[in-house]
Order: sequence, then C-alpha cells, then structure tokens
Amino acid sequence: MTGQDAGNSRAALPAHAIEVGAVPLDRPARDSVGGRPYLDPGQEWPVCFCGERLALFFQLDVPPDLEPFGGDHLLVFHCGAHNEASDAEFAGGRLVPRYWDAPQSPYPGPFWRILLQRRADLPAAEPEPSICALPLTLRPFDDVPDSRGIGALKFKLGGTPSWAQGPVSYTCACGAELEYLCQVPENMEFAVHADAPEQPYSVGADTYGMFLGNEVYLMACPAHCDPAAVWPEVQHY
Repeated sequence: MTGQDAGNSRAALPAHAIEVGAVPLDRPARDSVGGRPYLDPGQEWPVCFCGERLALFFQLDVPPDLEPFGGDHLLVFHCGAHNEASDAEFAGGRLVPRYWDAPQSPYPGPFWRILLQRRADLPAAEPEPSICALPLTLRPFDDVPDSRGIGALKFKLGGTPSWAQGPVSYTCACGAELEYLCQVPENMEFAVHADAPEQPYSVGADTYGMFLGNEVYLMACPAHCDPAAVWPEVQHY
C-alpha cells in the first residue's frame, strides 16, 4: 500500500460507466481511446524519461456533475516501452513537489503523465501512432456500494472506488487532499496497430496495458494546482 489508509467518508461522485466502442474513429473525438489528444495551448505532447513520446491511452471530457472536476478534459498517457507500477515519494507527509516528474522506481523518471486540463479546445495535429483510435461513451449508472463499501468493478468515472487492497489518501504537494476521479480495471487491454512496438509485460497479444495491468485509481488535486497534479494509485487483487 503506497498511500495512507483512509476511510470512505466523503460522498461519492455521480457514477459514469466508460464504454469503449468497436468502430475505429476516422476523425478527432474528445472522448476516445487513442486518437488525437486535445491539449491546452502550450502543452506539449508528454514524453517518457527515456525521451520517447508517451502513448495516449484515453481521453475524455469530465461531465459537469463531477465537481470539482466537471468540465475538465482528462488525458492518460503511458509509455509503450516502459511498464511498471507507480511508486509515490513523500516529503513532510505530502507527495513531493512536482510528484508527476519524480523518479519511479526502478526508473529515473516518470513513464506516465495524466493531465486534467481546462482550455483543451483543439486536437493535436498528429494522432496517437500506436494505440487504435476508438470512441468512448459515458453512461450514468447507479454505483451502489456493497456491504464492504465497495463499488462496481468496471471502467468508470466517479462513483465509489472498488478498492482492491483498501482505500488510501494522498495529500498533494500544494496541501489539498487528492480526490478519487476514475478507475481503470485490472488487466484492461488497449488494442494497438500491427506495427506498434511490443510492450514489455503486456496484458495480451497486440495490446498495451497500464501499470503492469494492475487496478488503477486516478486521484486528482481538487485545487487544480497543476494540470499534471493527478496520482495513479495502483493496487492488485
């Protein structure tokens, strides 16, 4: 467990299931797996510590009812050549300053970038080259926790986290308590093009995975201190 144990006292955000379509995209879309990322003006396409451009795994517009993140544009990038679990660093009980740029053992730097942006109006000139571009659809659903306080185990935005090892909390370097926003289920596969480089420890053939295929919980800074102030909590069953 990398964060501090935490309860589930805060009311859950409204739940939206994230569904991946089957028909490849032939134009830019704000809600997509792969595709052309919508980036804030001046925001470069993120790169890995190795210098290679990170792959865009998915992006979506956060619905207005998911405050304090309603209206934000979420983008999740991950390296296709480096694949590991995230490893938090702390200083004085908080995540270290610019924790999104901190070393990620055993790597000397980050191999992922997660952005919550507010001025992402135009798509990038080039599409994501490795991951197949597919549409995403968000559908509201009633994410009723079970007797353990655990929500539905699925790809979702908001709702109640389905903690694999137990709830955790993180304090951002700015002092705000990070809040759960999105859950990516264990061993979720993202289809790649035939000429895409092979990903080590991939979850399947002709696919990429995130963080060694672990369950991933995106926890974001409600103060929006930086577009990259999002921590991927990684757990496993």
